[in-house]
Amino acid sequence: MSSDSVSVEILSFEDARHRVEAHAARMQPPACETVELLKAAGRVLAEPVVADRDFPPFRRATRDGYALRAADLEPLPAVLKVIGEIKAGSNPGLTVAPGQAAAIMTGAPAPSGSNAVVMVEYTSLRGDTVEITRAVKAGENIVPTGTEAKRGARLLSEGALIDHAVIAAAASVGMTGLKVYQKPRVAVLATGDEVVDVAKIPGASQIRNSNSYSIAAQVNAAGGEAVVLPVAPDEPNELRKWITRGLEADLLLLSGGVSAGKYDLVEQVLEGLKAEFFIRGARIQPGKPVVFGRTGTPSGAKYFFGLPGNPVSTMVTFDLFARPMIEALSGQGLRKLVFFSARLKMAIKTKPGLKRFLPAIFSGEFEDTEVELAGWQGSGDIATMARANCYIVVPPDRERIEAGEWVAILPR
Repeated sequence: MSSDSVSVEILSFEDARHRVEAHAARMQPPACETVELLKAAGRVLAEPVVADRDFPPFRRATRDGYALRAADLEPLPAVLKVIGEIKAGSNPGLTVAPGQAAAIMTGAPAPSGSNAVVMVEYTSLRGDTVEITRAVKAGENIVPTGTEAKRGARLLSEGALIDHAVIAAAASVGMTGLKVYQKPRVAVLATGDEVVDVAKIPGASQIRNSNSYSIAAQVNAAGGEAVVLPVAPDEPNELRKWITRGLEADLLLLSGGVSAGKYDLVEQVLEGLKAEFFIRGARIQPGKPVVFGRTGTPSGAKYFFGLPGNPVSTMVTFDLFARPMIEALSGQGLRKLVFFSARLKMAIKTKPGLKRFLPAIFSGEFEDTEVELAGWQGSGDIATMARANCYIVVPPDRERIEAGEWVAILPR
């Protein structure tokens, strides 16, 4: 066992998360491919986006109004001669002299000689003159050339998750396609004799395989490409076959078989494959029996997560532990987990000792928001989880949190 292996004690949430992050930080970016600009949404940028000219390329007006010399507005009201109108996209061809102004639209280039734009709300047009009732400072309502970016400046770096704003930045510099990282292949393997395919009618003691579908959806949303394998039974040889198959992918996610029961065989089979374990449980609820490790040599390692079989536990542990590894494998690099805050609508009473991530509903409008528990009935309550839109994070030393207190929440 290598020096990277860790003891089998159940870790605090923070220690478990940090161990995953430490390994995620070692991931090398995947291979690249080039895709059309609109098809790049949701992918990870593999090349910088560089300004092909100054931004803005001219002195840009930020308000509708009149371009003028700020000194001409002393004293007020001031009356200036209007020498023309400048709209966005036009070449002004005008020079503003003392005592003159040019009508201008938002986004239009400011004419030479002008050093400010007064907003139209403070003006009155009277024939070929304009009366102005409010002063402006030099530079007001004009963005100088190159203020946003100079030609050759890097607007975005590789590793950025491509959304509408990234696409807009790429389009603004004339990029019709983008080089992106290839998506990591993530094998999804549900285990257990009680689990049957969703198309089958389950027996009295069986359940449909919801975990493979929920994990696959989470994988795809995190930037990976899910490869769903058949359900593996609680039989060592068959389980070994499917785990070995899953380890051919860039990452393997298992659900079920990681608790301490007689037929929880996942860790046993992984040990037979010379796996190293970095996490064998975390002091959280739900998801305490989560497992994280790797097989193979450090240079050719394949990582795996063993997620608990209860559906809510599976979803929670994916978000807390598997997601950062998939993001790193997709080229996004390591992103720290950030909690937000909201006021608690109804009091929470719980047992201390575990850090709890409880399905909850964040609601309200504008600045008036609050959060409350979703009323779940345990780690198998899929319906309540589907209605929840966040988790309330309860520290392990809290037994009761009163209504009105600020609590940490994690969006889902």
